[in-house]
Amino acid sequence: MIRVAVADDQALIRAGFSALLASEPDLEVVGQAATGRGAVELVRATRPDVLLVDIRMPDGDGLWATREIVGDPELEGCRVVVVTTFELDEYVAEAVRSGASGFLVKDTEPADLLRAVRVAAAGDALLSPGPTRRLLARVAAGLRPPEDAERLAVLTDREREVLALVAERLTNDEIAARLFLSPLTAKTHVSRMLTKLGARDRVQLVVVAYETGLVRPGWREA
Repeated sequence: MIRVAVADDQALIRAGFSALLASEPDLEVVGQAATGRGAVELVRATRPDVLLVDIRMPDGDGLWATREIVGDPELEGCRVVVVTTFELDEYVAEAVRSGASGFLVKDTEPADLLRAVRVAAAGDALLSPGPTRRLLARVAAGLRPPEDAERLAVLTDREREVLALVAERLTNDEIAARLFLSPLTAKTHVSRMLTKLGARDRVQLVVVAYETGLVRPGWREA
């Protein structure tokens, strides 16, 4: 059972998300909050697996709440998925920097919202395709190669190959097929890169790949 908390300053949105989540047999809604500070307190009290949080809320916005939760070692089991009306590039970038494991706009399909919750709970990450494309284009446009490229020195040649394929948004199975590896070996490479690069999830690995110049715009869309 995946435990989910919902934070949004609009009661109708909270109720709608909660009803959708509660209709799934593997999801349980453990509480709701209407403010950023309330979201942090809710997570501390209920320890959900996933928090769905809006960006613009009173008393600490969703990005502040994300940083508070991600930065607290006692709450490391909670993944944050930002769901907002505002599909602004700066929000997407800040959500990723803050440690969010997903970024979706509120007009996303219900199935995509449910998928994002399950993906986040499994330790992976998911961003809406449009914001992801623009975010990576902006990251690539502001590359600072020689110093950033040094960040990849901790990786083996094979891990760099895998990182480039992660940046194409390939799954572990697809990476394994491309490089003639077993899926378990591909998963191990990804796990080691997360540790070596201090990345929280695959989204942050993609950002690192672009920041360091390992890959460039023109990546394939899923």
